[in-house]
Amino acid sequence: MGRNFKRSFPALLVLIGIGVFLLSYPADAQKGNASTRTSADTLERGRYLVKIAGCNDCHTLGYFESESAVPEKQWLKGSPLGWRGPWGTTYAWNLRRFLSALPEDQWLNLARATKSRPPMPWWALKEMKKEDLRAIHAFVRHLGPDGEDAPAYLPPDRVPGQPYVQFPPPPK
Repeated sequence: MGRNFKRSFPALLVLIGIGVFLLSYPADAQKGNASTRTSADTLERGRYLVKIAGCNDCHTLGYFESESAVPEKQWLKGSPLGWRGPWGTTYAWNLRRFLSALPEDQWLNLARATKSRPPMPWWALKEMKKEDLRAIHAFVRHLGPDGEDAPAYLPPDRVPGQPYVQFPPPPK
């Protein structure tokens, strides 16, 4: 046993070294999936787009009213404020929970195919470049899932109990 052990000991050390390296190597890098390795530039681009596209205005409670003085850790958690009009009452989704469960390819398809109820400017998503949609997805996922789901849509004949903004009917 002593002689075989001396021959296999260096190989054993190499295997242990490889195992320690793999265990300490980031899981995302091990997968080799480019979409899970998000650059700082992509995250900054996503942060910028979320700010200038007005996503926070509806999807972040108090953002609009406070002139954007809401900490980033509170962004995009949805809102209980309803938007009521001839379409019914809609609520801004919790994008952090929604996008954390949605793979990038599904987000890209959804952004191109969705026609949402007001006041969501769905046409703006359709016009965005694919790289911009990817950056938004990466940034929102970077924030992590947090918060609760927004209230469910209410049809036009139901009056919401929460506070809401009343839109006038369109001109005839």
